[in-house]
Amino acid sequence: MVESIRKLLENNEHWVNEMIAEDPEYFSRRNDNQTPSFLWIGCSDNKFQPNEVTGTDAGELVVHRNIANLVVQADMNVLSVIGYAVEILKVRHVIICGHYGCNGVRTAMQTSDHGFLDNWLRAVRELQGYYWNDLKMLKGEERENKLVELNVREQVYNLGKTSIIQNAWKKSNHPYLHGWVHDPNTGRILSQTGMIHSDMSLKEVCKFETGTI
Repeated sequence: MVESIRKLLENNEHWVNEMIAEDPEYFSRRNDNQTPSFLWIGCSDNKFQPNEVTGTDAGELVVHRNIANLVVQADMNVLSVIGYAVEILKVRHVIICGHYGCNGVRTAMQTSDHGFLDNWLRAVRELQGYYWNDLKMLKGEERENKLVELNVREQVYNLGKTSIIQNAWKKSNHPYLHGWVHDPNTGRILSQTGMIHSDMSLKEVCKFETGTI
């Protein structure tokens, strides 16, 4: 166990030396970049890094992750990140990105007991129940992937209904909200929504407005 931790520190030292050898100003330049344009809300179990798949520098994205990329109105963690990104950093785009093969969504679809985790995933289970008449027609991976997509749209809606976004929209037409799904089999990002920037456009992802998948 001690050796494995030491290995991480050695890897860090090796990485630092590599970066400095390529660009002596690498760290000082990145440290000066405090004007990101994007907030990325993704899943904790992602098999990819947001900066890698979007071709951005670390300073260009504010990143928040939790299991199944949820925006829960009572979660002070995600609300604090959203508030900081929107009100202080003035990001112009907020992206919620799920991914196929999501362990959080897969766990929510199971009927077995997962203890405390079930409290967090209740929103995904309720979403599955809402769309069950349509989802039950799908099988296996197809059903799981569809729920991943529906969950992204649902979280964009939840995001748009936060007081942070509502207040920002009253002052301007941004930030723009985006719902994406990453496909680890192809590496591609698949857009699930348009560019949402008002209560009117938010209806696009409101399940009570659309009604079906």
